[in-house]
Amino acid sequence: MKRWRLVAGVSVLAIIVVAGAYAANVFPAEIAPLAAVDRDGFSDDRIEAGENLAKIGDCSTCHTPRGSRAMQGGVGLPTPFGTIYSTNITPDPETGIGTWSYAAFERAMREGIARDGTHLYPAFPYDHFAGMTDEDLLAVYEYLMVQDPVVAPAVANELSFPFSLRPLLAGWKLLFHRPAPFAPNPEFNDEENRGAYLAETVGHCAACHSPRNALGAVRASAHLGGGEAEGWLIPPLGAASISPVAWDLDDYADYLFDGWSEYHSIAAGPMTPVVDNLYEAEEDDVYAIAAWLARITPPQDEAEREARIAEVAARDLPESFDPALPGQDVSDEIRRGAQVFKDGCLRCHKERIADSQPVSLGLTYAVNAHAPTNLMNAVVHGIQPPIGSATRRMEAVTLSEPDLAAVAAFVRWQFTDLPAWENLPAQAATAKAAPAH
Repeated sequence: MKRWRLVAGVSVLAIIVVAGAYAANVFPAEIAPLAAVDRDGFSDDRIEAGENLAKIGDCSTCHTPRGSRAMQGGVGLPTPFGTIYSTNITPDPETGIGTWSYAAFERAMREGIARDGTHLYPAFPYDHFAGMTDEDLLAVYEYLMVQDPVVAPAVANELSFPFSLRPLLAGWKLLFHRPAPFAPNPEFNDEENRGAYLAETVGHCAACHSPRNALGAVRASAHLGGGEAEGWLIPPLGAASISPVAWDLDDYADYLFDGWSEYHSIAAGPMTPVVDNLYEAEEDDVYAIAAWLARITPPQDEAEREARIAEVAARDLPESFDPALPGQDVSDEIRRGAQVFKDGCLRCHKERIADSQPVSLGLTYAVNAHAPTNLMNAVVHGIQPPIGSATRRMEAVTLSEPDLAAVAAFVRWQFTDLPAWENLPAQAATAKAAPAH
């Protein structure tokens, strides 16, 4: 009896402690605004470091509207719960962060709480930023505070009830947010740990390259297992990669620096601005991220690598191929897709005889992914190339929904040995209706 009373007492105490902690965080206190930011103590070296970190963190992509050069916010991020609009992070005192102290900035980055005590949605990836060092957070703060202020009032989020209630985010954080400093891996060398730190904190790679649960939190059990963002499928990385040819250090470096890899194709969709920012970041830091990615990717034997490259290349088509596919037992949809491919795609996507051509389609994530989303996006909207690969543009191809579905069916059948994609007509309709990203 005494034992059960003790257990019950401890349980009640635990509930009270948890409830108290939750209640204390539902309505966080405001941090007093500054009358003016004292920039006399700012360091040129820190500001330069902060600029580099902001590029690695891709800050401008989410906070800079098209047609602007300032991080004034107002960029819409579609989520399963509605659209969340980024905020003004220029030092404007009225509509930006011009009255924020470093303490307020640090709290936002580590705890997801604005200066006025408002909870921030995890579309702002504070669950990753929380692991940054104090020195790096200060560097980003000083960099932002010396930018030109821009008057740009916040755009109201478009969220359905109850997700529009910010106090509920206190419960989300209680469940999913565990702020802690980055912990180096003792098995990694200094360069690999530097890359891991940058990628896992300020770079927040896992925010897009990992799946999320029903409440929008990154699934820790499927870290870097692939995700979705802005209407695109985001490929899995490292050990979870599904690439026919394993990524190695050179592949990662080429892709991160220039947005292009000879054995994996070109950056597109939400990844294009990421590599554009990395193009301007410190080379040693970008190479460190590549080194970390190579470290967590299982190596592929050179003979196997060459065999896979040859196997994929053997599926490429000559300009003279017959779209009637004589002798092939295939569906009418695949034959129709073969004709569409010959008419609209083969001019570029044919047997490779020069490095200037696109890679074999069978090497691309778009063709190997579990759904045709990225392939259809590329066809419908084209690919605007990254800065580092400016000549590798893909023009949009105007196709009807039935032709788009058919060419996707043919491409999957011809260039891989993977199962056929399902529900292609519906997916073609979705791709045609979606805005360009």
